Amino acid sequence: MNAKMKQLITTSLLTGLVVVWVVFINSCKKSEPAAPSSAPAATTQGHERHEHAAASTETAKENVAAAEQTTCPIMGGTIDKNIFTEYKGKKVYFCCAGCKEQFEKEPEKYIALLPQFKQ
Repeated sequence: MNAKMKQLITTSLLTGLVVVWVVFINSCKKSEPAAPSSAPAATTQGHERHEHAAASTETAKENVAAAEQTTCPIMGGTIDKNIFTEYKGKKVYFCCAGCKEQFEKEPEKYIALLPQFKQ
């Protein structure tokens, strides 16, 4: 094998590695979390209003927990509130579907990084 052939092979391999690295780094699409929508005003009376208030309180608790978690426990990127899983009754948010899959394989490995599990 001559020097030019070795140089061509080396250049091709390095180019391939750079492409793989770029694809890997960009696999998690970082996006800003959606702004929480405000709950609609209760227009019913009596028992229905009480049920609505309880549901609003539960939603508010979920929003507070989500507000506490701002980074993905796997890659450290900004969370996407559309990508989550529920673990031990609490929502865990991720930056991409790949991170969600990784968490679901070994959730206990990442629990210490999540503010909603610190008490």
